[in-house]
Amino acid sequence: MLSFEQAPPVSASFRFFLTAPWFGVAAGLLLAWDGPQALQSRWSPSALALTHLLTAGFMLQAMCGALLQFIPVATGANVWRPLLIANLVHPALLAGTLLLAISLASTRTELLPASELLLGAGLAIFCAACGLALLRTAATGISLSALRTALAALALTGVLGLLLAEAVSGRLALALETLTDLHAGWGLAGWALVLLAGVSFTVVPMFQMTPPYPSWLPRRLPGTLALALGAASVGGYAPGASWLWRPAIALAAASATVFALFTLQLQRRRRRPRTDATFAFFRGAMILLIAAALACLASTWGLDFAQAPGLPVLIGVLALVGVFVSAINGMLYKIVPFIATLQLPHGVGSSLPPPSIKMFIPERSMAMQMRLHFAALAMLLACLAVPQLARAAGAAFAVSCAWLAMNLLRGLGVYVRLRDQIRSDAAARGSSPAGPAR
Repeated sequence: MLSFEQAPPVSASFRFFLTAPWFGVAAGLLLAWDGPQALQSRWSPSALALTHLLTAGFMLQAMCGALLQFIPVATGANVWRPLLIANLVHPALLAGTLLLAISLASTRTELLPASELLLGAGLAIFCAACGLALLRTAATGISLSALRTALAALALTGVLGLLLAEAVSGRLALALETLTDLHAGWGLAGWALVLLAGVSFTVVPMFQMTPPYPSWLPRRLPGTLALALGAASVGGYAPGASWLWRPAIALAAASATVFALFTLQLQRRRRRPRTDATFAFFRGAMILLIAAALACLASTWGLDFAQAPGLPVLIGVLALVGVFVSAINGMLYKIVPFIATLQLPHGVGSSLPPPSIKMFIPERSMAMQMRLHFAALAMLLACLAVPQLARAAGAAFAVSCAWLAMNLLRGLGVYVRLRDQIRSDAAARGSSPAGPAR
């Protein structure tokens, strides 16, 4: 049961959606500028900046915007004053991520305190507002457990990130490599993957016309991933518990693989045989999630990072660009037109017919951007064997993200035009359309 009447105003989430792709553009341009040296090691300044442009920039912006819409609609939980939350959180995350990326790329640690303050404040406000809404709701929706787990993991990821920044600045004496791995694990598996799964449990059957997920998967997947990450955290720091690390990574990888396999199976049984760009994005993300999980298993049970220096970069490309950027691309192409259609001021005051969801973003433009995205991904993966492709891969990825931004802006423009037409038609008929003006 979806509570569409509780959806917040369009501007609360659209500002996050419209800025997210530009962090991808910045990441692509940085790779095109630095070239092969950016991908030589996971610890290079450029690699660290690229990672956070995608995680704290592209992914966090898109996911925060999606949660502001998804929480009230899918769970019935009311986020307190969503416009005010968006007004506070969006600029803090935007400025904090830019400062963090500049600090990492230029190794200027004096910028870290300002980025810590902005990102910490933005995440604290967002997690508090959404967390209270999820804790207070009496709903028992299929995605509720995943949303609560993901939000808790986001808060923990932020705390680990602040500790990591203090350690890098020399103000705390902590094991950087272990702390970095836990920060990445809680951020990618605990926050991003659990949130992706939680949203998928609702939107994949709804938008892709598939059967529902088996009832046990939404109940067990979030807790299993949280258990695996908790065990990895204990194995990383508790004396005599280092043996937990490998089983924990194996459990997390197996959980991700199970989710991906069930999603692919449901997609094969969809009632709509036609394949569009959003479907292809999501199918590609699930296939690459399996590949990323296998690469993680290889890093813990087979190859050693020290013996295979390209393996961490491979995992990063597969997870960040292959899984999450692909899935977010596909989600945005469905969510933005859907929200725009939902929030138009429909009512008896206007005689205009309701618009089709296909009016907002041309399918041909989405399909072409999708092809460019996967071509850029293939080039990024090829960079591990042919480093000279790095500049071309970065440029292709930047163009793909800019194309996504333009498509989303086009969708917003269609929404504004249709909204004004409905209002004008209602005014000409002597009455105002039903519903709030947003």
